[in-house]
Amino acid sequence: MKDGPQDIFQLDDIKLLVDTFYSKVQLHPLLAPVFNQRIGDSWEPHLQKMYSFWQTVLLEEYTYFGRPFPPHAQLPIESAHFEAWLQLFNATVDELFAGEKASEAKWRAGKMADMFKAKLAYFRTHPGNII
Repeated sequence: MKDGPQDIFQLDDIKLLVDTFYSKVQLHPLLAPVFNQRIGDSWEPHLQKMYSFWQTVLLEEYTYFGRPFPPHAQLPIESAHFEAWLQLFNATVDELFAGEKASEAKWRAGKMADMFKAKLAYFRTHPGNII
């Protein structure tokens, strides 16, 4: 068996990533207030949704059928929130995994953060438009 972190291969790996990441989010001074206000005591449904999202994105096992942006459209978040989210996500991936899928997870998270920031900027300057 190879020493050190392995790559992301299966749903259990996704669950480990998501659970570890969101346990850190819940303690983060900038991110925790936003997430805890929005999610409250409903973390389990959120985590299940994130398992499905990342399972679809990274493992190409199509279990997520939602639209990820709309739930974020009204959140009080700015660039600093995305930077903190991305830094924490990348650090969590690096802590747990290494390999092609781990690198893809970080790349996709960065692209997602960029897309969300762009959509939020548009939505905030065009409030009558639904994205």
